[in-house]
Amino acid sequence: MSLLSPQEVMKNLKSVDNWSFDNNQIHSEYQFKDFKEALGFVNEVGDEAERLNHHPDIFLHSWNKVKITISTHSEGGVTEKDFKLAAIIDKLSKE
Repeated sequence: MSLLSPQEVMKNLKSVDNWSFDNNQIHSEYQFKDFKEALGFVNEVGDEAERLNHHPDIFLHSWNKVKITISTHSEGGVTEKDFKLAAIIDKLSKE
């Protein structure tokens, strides 16, 4: 999988909700009604990440917020694989 240029990343950001790009990675933050719901979301993201063998950085902070950062470490930045996972994460956040 090849590294996307910053221009390609910015174009692809239009296909996902509330993601941004900096430091050669994309990231988003989600807020839930309580800790249990946030933790359940983290577990669902973990299951999907395992299925895709593509593992984001996941931060459960405060009591109801989850921040997710994705990059393809082996490529040194963002690839199409990252946007595939971001779209799945967006879908999970709405379930």
